[in-house]
Amino acid sequence: MAVEVAGFDEAWALASGIRGWLTRAQGRVLWDRARALGAGATIVEIGSHQGRSTVVLARAAQEVGARVTAIDPFVEGRLFGGGGTRDLFEANTAAAGVSRTVTLLPEYSTRARPAWSEPIDLLYIDGKHDYWTFSDDLRWSAFLPPGGEILVHDCFSSIGVTCGLLVRVLPSRRYTYLDRAGSLARFALRPPNARDRLRLMAQLPWFARNVVVKVMLRLRLGGIARVLRHSGPYDPY
Repeated sequence: MAVEVAGFDEAWALASGIRGWLTRAQGRVLWDRARALGAGATIVEIGSHQGRSTVVLARAAQEVGARVTAIDPFVEGRLFGGGGTRDLFEANTAAAGVSRTVTLLPEYSTRARPAWSEPIDLLYIDGKHDYWTFSDDLRWSAFLPPGGEILVHDCFSSIGVTCGLLVRVLPSRRYTYLDRAGSLARFALRPPNARDRLRLMAQLPWFARNVVVKVMLRLRLGGIARVLRHSGPYDPY
């Protein structure tokens, strides 16, 4: 255990200097789930940005002999950065010593999926947060083995992702909600029971709180956001 903790601390020291929204607690979930895989395993990450989460996943993958495929189209524009963001991603993964562990697929996940044919062992979804894209990204779970895990960032924080959960996950017989670290939720590819569905539904008040916080921040009513135990000018991630 001490070795694993030291390994994560080193990975997080590298990742935390990369711009992004992944928290330390969420990074630890990525680390633990990647470290639980076996040699030759494949991790698919949808949405890599500058590589904050990629570095955590890849450092863990190196320890067990797994690999990471990072999928991001690096869309041009003020919010995404386009080619400049890709340059930063490649520089950050190189600096973290994981370039040989990461295969970059610079494409929209919705376009990459129909051409994909390999089995995967862990799926991390942090792509575009609208309902339609998230719903399509869930279809990558077809490449997971029974019991395989799906990690979803901005779950119960993004309206589009949460709507996708309510429509695509809650009534489904494929996905079981396990737990979450903030807005990073963990699901297993197995049939849920009634208690599993209730545990997912129990997260909705926290989602409602996050929506209110976001509205208050945009209205510059930070005092009300602080009453809801949110500190800082940024959305709850």
